Amino acid sequence: MNRLISIELQKIWKNKASRVLTLTYFILLSFIALIASIKFDIGVIKFHLAEMGIFNFPFIWHFNTYIAAWLKFFLAIVIVSMMANEYSYGTLKQNLIDGLSKKEFILSKFLTVVVFALFSTIFIFVMSLILGLSFSSYTEFGIVFSDLDYLLAFFVKLTGFFSFCLFLGILVKRSAFALGFLLVWSIFEAIAKGVLVFKIFPESTIGYTIMKFFPLEAMSNLIVEPFTRLSVIRNIGTQMGVDNIKDYDVHFSSIIIVAVWTFLFVYFSYKLLKNRDL
Repeated sequence: MNRLISIELQKIWKNKASRVLTLTYFILLSFIALIASIKFDIGVIKFHLAEMGIFNFPFIWHFNTYIAAWLKFFLAIVIVSMMANEYSYGTLKQNLIDGLSKKEFILSKFLTVVVFALFSTIFIFVMSLILGLSFSSYTEFGIVFSDLDYLLAFFVKLTGFFSFCLFLGILVKRSAFALGFLLVWSIFEAIAKGVLVFKIFPESTIGYTIMKFFPLEAMSNLIVEPFTRLSVIRNIGTQMGVDNIKDYDVHFSSIIIVAVWTFLFVYFSYKLLKNRDL
């Protein structure tokens, strides 16, 4: 297993574009800390983002994982390119000639996906802990380490998304087309959601229930937007007569759905590779 991961990481690191994108991804993750320094001073409007409570425990786990999840597209390019380069450079065929089985090949790619997701999760955990201890109004042990299920959701979300990218890379073989397919699929899900929720089932929650089983929507449901949890936003909503009934929890059912999709993406990646004439 270590040998398989080592082989894949060497391939990525020796590819300049993949190396730059990977480093850019982790550098941008660290830029979340810069949010603490953002201050607005426009006439009577004055506020400091850090003082709004975004780095308070346990809210910080929700906020940072949500923001960091948007940056996953940098690694998505790396994952797709990692697979496309195997075809372009002929390394896939060479690996198989050298004795690597197709199952081991797919396993090595999936392990790389897991490593990326795991390192991202650990990075966010450490950074959030540092920011929280620096800015949070609550530093009691029980509060600091509550709501860590957002980190689990973040890990599952990245693993599922990168597995989808891996599948597309094998299906399409070209990184540009694979990323294009990802964009088209996201648009398809958005249209399907609009039709189901507003046209077919406008007066019930059936449309939302059906959408929970779509891959990208399922991943999105793992970590919902955190901004309306802030007391400032909620107070504004209350003054406007808008009741906030949104469910911000991480649900086990959402984790199971994404886990099933992850398995299917890896399984069909293997089946495609197994049945394809290389």
